[in-house]
Amino acid sequence: MKHESVQEYYGETLSSSADLQTNACCTPGDVPDALKSVLSKIHDDVLAKYYGCGLIAPDALTGMRILDLGCGAGRDVYALSALVGETGSVVGVDMTSAQLDVARAHQDYHAEAFGYASPNTEFHQGLIEDLGQLPLEAGSFDIIVSNCVLNLALDKGAVLRGAHALLKPGGEMYFSDVYADRRVPLALQKDEVLYGECLSGALYWNDFENIAKASGFGDPRLVEDRVLTVENAVLQAKLGRIGFTSATYRLWKIDGLEPACEDYGQAVIYKGTIEGNAHDFALDKHHVIETGRVFPVCGNTYRMLHEGRFAPHFEFIGSWDTHYGIFGGCGDVIPFGGSEAEVVNESSSGCC
Repeated sequence: MKHESVQEYYGETLSSSADLQTNACCTPGDVPDALKSVLSKIHDDVLAKYYGCGLIAPDALTGMRILDLGCGAGRDVYALSALVGETGSVVGVDMTSAQLDVARAHQDYHAEAFGYASPNTEFHQGLIEDLGQLPLEAGSFDIIVSNCVLNLALDKGAVLRGAHALLKPGGEMYFSDVYADRRVPLALQKDEVLYGECLSGALYWNDFENIAKASGFGDPRLVEDRVLTVENAVLQAKLGRIGFTSATYRLWKIDGLEPACEDYGQAVIYKGTIEGNAHDFALDKHHVIETGRVFPVCGNTYRMLHEGRFAPHFEFIGSWDTHYGIFGGCGDVIPFGGSEAEVVNESSSGCC
């Protein structure tokens, strides 16, 4: 597979999302009501060129500096530009000039739509595997997002290493992508349609987690996931029994996160002060923290909340003086799916 093949697929083969042959790149998640008004202000030309798998919008974004990897025509950049406010900024990177032409053509339109004196967005053309070659300052971003694009990269590790270098300490990479339940054979990876449809470039989920850790992101956290169905008989026949999942992960740039979830007797209390999260806050799939309730956490979770942008919204209990062993309920199992009985009772504490 070559970068030129992906550029051609998204710059020329696809004129709109309706041209996709599967639903892998465009399976929508539930859009919160608060975001619907933002999306209603996005220009129709930008929306028509959207090929992502959900809106990448974590909480507490006001004033943040965000980088969108594989921004395409800029839908997520512009939605995020509304959420960060006029004091924040959003940068988009994409390798496809046809997509960026659409994005750049509407910068003033969206600044006016959101009531800003000038655009708080910028766009750069380049490979997300070569972020160090772009005019982006190391350690300058609070958050990096990506929407169904990592699977299209030819060197996933290079993308994650570059993202790690660009994040501030305590910063977060929050992104959705497609993952396979086994390694995709090389012959299928060379299929340009399957690759362009976000399928044959998908990482085996366990390989992704190991690559993320090797890139400096200790303890990857799964936020949500849903099974993908190909719904194309010809392409499904090629794929056989390989299963695919669309999943959102958050990766933290925090030095010293431990390989396992260790118990130091710590806990947090959520204040209920994050906008749109008055009653509880979901850090990830296994940590839904109820407002006002003492919530036991492992050392890694404590640090993610304490050293990142969420710290002002929590009270922190405990120290690092005593280690009590592994945090109860944690283990190495496939993270996706599972029955309710297999998920830790989130009302009391979470499996890290």
